[in-house]
Amino acid sequence: MQLLEFSYILLIYLAFVNVLTLFLMWGDKRKAKKKERRIAEATLLLLAFFGGALGLFVGMFKYRHKTLKRSFQAVAIIGLVSSLVIYWIALKILTFGPVPII
Repeated sequence: MQLLEFSYILLIYLAFVNVLTLFLMWGDKRKAKKKERRIAEATLLLLAFFGGALGLFVGMFKYRHKTLKRSFQAVAIIGLVSSLVIYWIALKILTFGPVPII
């Protein structure tokens, strides 16, 4: 696979996982208001760990959802660190080519 193809796939993945996480935050807030069955916190946090932390935090503050739940916020911050590592690796790949693993 060429680097250019991989770069596009990586960008599409990161955009997709963040939009998906944002959409799920919106859906969970909507379900909470209607007192319906909710989306599991583990699902939201797992997406944050795999690159969707920006979508998670935008959803938290845009929809004012789970902003008072400290345990959720603590794990979300750890997910943000994980996502930032993914974003850093993606940036390095997009600008300099594959990153050697030490």
